[in-house]
Order: sequence, then C-alpha cells, then structure tokens
Amino acid sequence: ISDAEAREARAYPLQLASKTEAGETAPYFVEWVRQQLAAQFGKQLYQQGLKVYTTLDIDMQRAAERALERQVRAIEAGRFGAYPHISYERYIANREGEVGTGTSPYLQGAFVALDPRNGAVRVMIGGRDFYDSKFNRAVQALRQPGSTFKPFVYSAAIQNGRPASYVLDDSPLSLNVPGSPTWEPKNFDDKFEGPIPMRRALYQSRNLPTIKLGMELGEQTIIGTARNFGITTPIPAYPSMYLGAADVYPIELISAYSAFANLGVRATPNAILRVENQKQEILWQPTPTRTQVLSPEEAWIMVDMMKDVVRRGTAAGSVWGAGFTVPAGGKTGTTNDGTNVWFVGFTADLVAGVWMGLDRPRKIKGNAQGGVLAAPAWTAFMTEVYRRKPRAPDWPRPLALVTREIDVTTGLLPTQYCPRAALGTEFYISGTEPTRDCDTHMAYADPGVFVDTFSTIPGVPVPGGQRPQQRPPIQMQPGYEPVPSRNPGAPPPRRPRTVFDTTRRDTVRTLPPRDSLIRQSPHQPH
Repeated sequence: ISDAEAREARAYPLQLASKTEAGETAPYFVEWVRQQLAAQFGKQLYQQGLKVYTTLDIDMQRAAERALERQVRAIEAGRFGAYPHISYERYIANREGEVGTGTSPYLQGAFVALDPRNGAVRVMIGGRDFYDSKFNRAVQALRQPGSTFKPFVYSAAIQNGRPASYVLDDSPLSLNVPGSPTWEPKNFDDKFEGPIPMRRALYQSRNLPTIKLGMELGEQTIIGTARNFGITTPIPAYPSMYLGAADVYPIELISAYSAFANLGVRATPNAILRVENQKQEILWQPTPTRTQVLSPEEAWIMVDMMKDVVRRGTAAGSVWGAGFTVPAGGKTGTTNDGTNVWFVGFTADLVAGVWMGLDRPRKIKGNAQGGVLAAPAWTAFMTEVYRRKPRAPDWPRPLALVTREIDVTTGLLPTQYCPRAALGTEFYISGTEPTRDCDTHMAYADPGVFVDTFSTIPGVPVPGGQRPQQRPPIQMQPGYEPVPSRNPGAPPPRRPRTVFDTTRRDTVRTLPPRDSLIRQSPHQPH
C-alpha cells in the first residue's frame, strides 16, 4: 500500500475479531494440537501461514459431546439417585465475574476416542466448558483408574502362564502396611465367593482375587506390564496398586486399551497428520508409534475375557442391555467413595473411554459405579457412531489357541461326575491347558457322609465302604505353584487364608482353611 494509505490505516483503532465458529469445535483438542505445534515450530508457528491436518473426526466429536453432556446432566438431575453437588446450569446462572480457567465445582467429564490401529485421536473432550475451565482433563488430570487398571494385572497373569480358567481365591485378606492401619480390602458387594476362575474374577471385578493374583505375580511384574501398556505415571509398589490406586492420565489409560483392540499392538495417541506451508510443502509429518505389548494369542484371550464384562459383567446392563451388540470389550472402574467413575471400551476399530468426577475429588453420589454412570455415555456414543459406519468385525481367533471342555469351578478336565451346570469351554495358549481330571466331584463320595478328599490316600478305605479310584499323577500347568501336601500323590489342598506383614519381607503367616482338619484322634490308619 502507499504511504498515505498506511497513515490512514494507522489512524483507526485496532478492531478485534469476534470468536469464530472454528473456535467452538473441539476446543480442548485444538489447544492440545496448538501446544504440540508450538513445541515443534516455536515462534515460526504464527509467521508461516501453516496448514495443519489433524486426526479429528467432527461427526464422532459431536456424538461424544452429546453423549457425555446428556449423561452428566442426567446424573445432576437425580436420575441415578440423589445428587448432592451444584449442577452446571446452576453454577453458570449464579456465576459472578470473569470465566474461570482452573477447577470447577460441578461434575466434570472427559472423553477420548482413537483408532487402535494407528493411535489417531478421533475425539477429545477435556471438560464440559472450555471457556469456563481450560484445564484439559483428558491429558492433564491425574486420577485414580480404579478397576480399569485390573486388565494389566490379568494380562501379566496370561503372559506368565495362567489361563483364563486359573482358579483364584476370593476370601478375606489382612495386610499390615507400614505406617498405616491394617488393610482389609473388600469387594464392592462386601461378599466373598471362595474359589473363582480368573475369567469370572475379571468380569465381575472382584477385588480380593485380583490382589492375591497381583501378589502372586509380584509388584514389579505388574508395574512393568503397566509400563509396557504406556502408563508413565508413578506406581507406588503397594498392594492397593492392583486395584488402581495409582493416578494415571486418562489419555494414557484409554490408549493402553488399543493393545487389546489391536490384538497385542499398542498405538501411541497422535493428533497431527501433517503440516504444510503456503506452497503445500510438507514441513512435518509425524510417524505413528506402535509397540508390541502382548502376543496375538495372549491379547485374544484378554479380549475374550473383557467381552464378558459387557455381556454378563459389570457393564452388561449399560452396554448389551442398552442394545449395543457390536463385538466389544471393556472394563468399568470406580474408586474409593465413588470419587471417580470410568468406562473404557473398544471394538476392533475404535477405542473410547469416559471419565467422570469432580475437580476437587469428592464422592459423586451414593453408590456411584462406573458401569452405571460412565458406561451409558460410551454406549450412546458408540451406538451413534456405528449407525453411520460399518459394523466392526469380531476378532479372529489365532489358530495356535486350543479349546478344552472343563469344569469351570475347578479349571480341570470334567469327568462323568461333574455337574452339567459346571461344564464350559475355555481357550488356552498351547501348554497351559489342564492335563488332569477334576477330582472335586467324586463317584465315591457318599451322600450325607463327609469325605476329606484332600487327605485321602489312593487305595485306603474311606467312609461308605468304597475305594477311591487311583488318581493320575499331578501335572501342574506352567506358572502354577505347587502347594505342599501332607500326603504324597494327593491333589493340592484348598488355598489357605494368608495374612501378609508388609513391614517385614520375610514374614508371611499362613493360616489353615477355615474348615480344615487340624488334629484327629485317634489317627487315621495308614
């Protein structure tokens, strides 16, 4: 322009542009991308007229926003029971002064969805109102994951030779923790089921079996597994970590589940496809990172176990019960006093996770559960997405897996004496399948006569006048730890209750089972 035109332009006050329509679209995602661009290009970011191509799917983003906001408002309205906190609408109506930038007093939520094959982030919601609170809870918040951490424990078990039929002990446990009162963890329903297969312990989200499984595998094994899944936050080596006591970033937890959806390969979340200059030259094209976490066989078994969560477990009512039948798996999560609720679920081509809670952690409401509060938002989102895109396929079963009919109560091969209701089919990595017959359901157990099958020696008369059949030698499955028996050749005894003293690594007191025979007089003949 001419000098005269320049002088005329400078004479007018600077006019600020109003907020554009683009600023209303996925603002948390846009800000996350801006931060990455600033780190890559520095001051040049605003000087080169760059064109940025991202992974965001606008239709999915809007579907997630609708699903999350609808569910959170339903919670605030008391549809799931009395809600004791201020609602978003009431807060906005009574707000004074400038909009906030930090914590908020109303119920918050975060939502992330990504393509498990390449980590492309399709949806990001970091809060309910970006202009009230720019804190991105999807990538910045540190929150306890609760039971959504449990799949890492069970993945470690599968990797270390435990099949899905591996029997765990759902019974009381006392732990002496340094500097703290004795810890006596409970299940959500305050009940104990005794021996329970690993599959059922996961889909019912039983705490006691999970803790004992984690302690059996070891703290460092579980921490290492979580690291392989992409969890970078500190994980203190305490037994409570098996239940998800260590804080995580939601985006790390949700993207970790890509390893299940992608049959063992984890994809690191990414948002930028490429950056071009005004000449359409590519200045930056990040390469998606993929990491092998599980073998296809291990991952498929985990997927099959996690499919049970939505079919007959803690999320069944909110997923299958709501009519979503696309092949899917997932895990619910609820932390102490209901301060965080989660659901992270996946299909073969989409992983999505929901978190809800208050910025200053408090109980959301009485009896808050991830399967009731968070999972419906996931289901509503997925249902809308799959109305517009092809149904995701089921996961193909690796040919190396073998199947066995088992007695699900014992994890052993069934005999003619096993109840029909106890029979089921299980999948195994070759070498972990059971090799001996069930010896809990016996032909020689007379009705009304107690027979201690755990202390019966083959060939010795037992009550009822019958002789037990000669049992085959015990063959322990890989990874199983044999329990010493008082009778050579007898099957392993029932697992004892154990009191662990964590103040001394060499102190482990083992108590006999509650109904064990401690002493008998006169002695049984040998």
